[in-house]
Amino acid sequence: MSMDKASADCPYPGCFFCVMKEANPSKRRASILKFFRELPSQDDDGQVLPISGLWNTAMAHPNDPEFIELGIFECMSALIWKGLKNRRWLSHDQNIYIPYYAAHIIGSYTMNMEEFAERAVRAGVIPPLVELLRGRLTWVEQRVAVRALGHLATYASTFPTVASHGEILELSIQLAMSSLEIVYSHFYQYVDRRLSYHCDLLTRGMGGVEMESRKAEEWASQLQCWSLQLINCFAFKSEFLPTICKPEFLAKLPGMWGGLVNENSPAGIGLLRTICHHKLGRGPVAACPGIIEALCNIARSSDDWQYMAIDCLLWLLQDPSTCHKVIEKTVPALVDLAEISSLGDHKKLGDSIVNVLQECIESQGTGRTQINSHVKEEVEELLNSKQRLKWEKNMPKEDLHIKQAAALVVKLEGNSLFSSGNISGAAAKYSEALALCPIRSKKERVVLYSNRAQCHLLLQQPLAAIGDATRALCLHNPVNRHAKSLWRRAQAYDMLGLAKESLLDAILFINECSQSNDPDLSLRQNKVPDYAERLVKKQMRAAWLFREAAIKHGGVHCEGDAGDMCGQETDDSEWETASESEIGNEERDDIGDDICGWENEVERKDKYKKASIKEIKHGYNVQLTEDV
Repeated sequence: MSMDKASADCPYPGCFFCVMKEANPSKRRASILKFFRELPSQDDDGQVLPISGLWNTAMAHPNDPEFIELGIFECMSALIWKGLKNRRWLSHDQNIYIPYYAAHIIGSYTMNMEEFAERAVRAGVIPPLVELLRGRLTWVEQRVAVRALGHLATYASTFPTVASHGEILELSIQLAMSSLEIVYSHFYQYVDRRLSYHCDLLTRGMGGVEMESRKAEEWASQLQCWSLQLINCFAFKSEFLPTICKPEFLAKLPGMWGGLVNENSPAGIGLLRTICHHKLGRGPVAACPGIIEALCNIARSSDDWQYMAIDCLLWLLQDPSTCHKVIEKTVPALVDLAEISSLGDHKKLGDSIVNVLQECIESQGTGRTQINSHVKEEVEELLNSKQRLKWEKNMPKEDLHIKQAAALVVKLEGNSLFSSGNISGAAAKYSEALALCPIRSKKERVVLYSNRAQCHLLLQQPLAAIGDATRALCLHNPVNRHAKSLWRRAQAYDMLGLAKESLLDAILFINECSQSNDPDLSLRQNKVPDYAERLVKKQMRAAWLFREAAIKHGGVHCEGDAGDMCGQETDDSEWETASESEIGNEERDDIGDDICGWENEVERKDKYKKASIKEIKHGYNVQLTEDV
């Protein structure tokens, strides 16, 4: 019910909507104050209407102090307690909605203003929110309780009160680990057993099983992400790290990514970054090999979390107590990233990486760190390339042009070998061209790395392909926006079974294609390539938020594009072909372009759909991508 529907001759004395229409400010404030004081003790029907109206107001105007000054926090706290203690009242009329709205209102009014948070704490909101966090009602109320507590824990003045309730941290950790399974098993799995008020809250009255399921996935993601944000507030204080840094929890953190619906959340990697900022936290992280491997994958990724993973790796390398534990795994990833310029507000990341790697090499002589020969060679090669750049600055332009021309000749030789089916020979030629090409010739080096990545793909060397594609993406301007390298890395991740990483790169590839100015794409730039769409669908099934829970509970039909039958394999045999994207235009002087392979996709589809990697390696008219 909206305020404009309140009748002038409303039969309910003190009706909230009538009170809000009061023209006299002093009378209005007095009436609102009275309403907040009396509401928790009333048992009238229709109480959910003013509460939902207050929820709308809190969402729309969270910084307005009027209701805070008049006692809304005290009122909401009392209503949550009433719902917890008086189940008869809770089950009457539509009162089941009230604790949810009350906790949501507290969270909305405390998310921006520290003074509001202080008022909320003084009003006693934390104990009833903790009861909701315990699961005294359902996961829906847990979601808004952890949100509100997360806001209250954000401020220096209110965090101590939140932290004084010791169980909040433990409950949040358990909720972060179990939230997806809770939502899956208590709501998503059984359509016919879903609580009606959950369905109504999820869809705001616009029902439908598919919409309910999609919203449940979004809310489950939020429940996990908000739990992580609350834990993150504790992680800034070193005294809470022993509780947080349990191996079982740390091992799960890299996989807590929130899915596609929470792409802006720092998720598990954000919490790992906070943990790694402390010396006390770096030890447990370094002791978990799975975390280091995941951090390396995230550091190479092209999403908003990349700089967080890079920070973690650098801190681990700079710490003498953890460096020797992580150096062999982290150095290859960081070497691939050493030419990255900046990521948003994070400037000169590449320079920071080079400096830390150089310190690692120098520290070997002091006995602090033992580095194996292969790792040492990788770092020394990187440092030599930096030295090459300094030399090139003093070289005559004519000499640089000669080197660039020589690199072009060798690259063309590589293209020719590739077209004839000699993939290994082509890769060697691209390596030779990279050794000749001036360091400052970034566009040419992007192409060479990307072409060599394609060779590694066809030779079924996904790790090498990921490394070269990552180097191409770091060199590209803008960073991480080279479509062909994104696609190649997506395929390499697919070979390794890294669904999330493959999915993110495939989506970014599609985004880049849709913005391309390539004339060969002019007729199709608003169409998603079939091969990319298939990979995205495949990886969405594999990276589905509820996948682990579905497998654990026997597998069920998934709603929408998340999958047809979770836990069951689907026929994706076409993907072993490295897709139609590699079938190029033979009339080009340079190596073909996998993107322009869309032109004749329909005609080619049947012909190449059953091709295998082995056939492609032997020259099945496959051509590489080339940026001209």
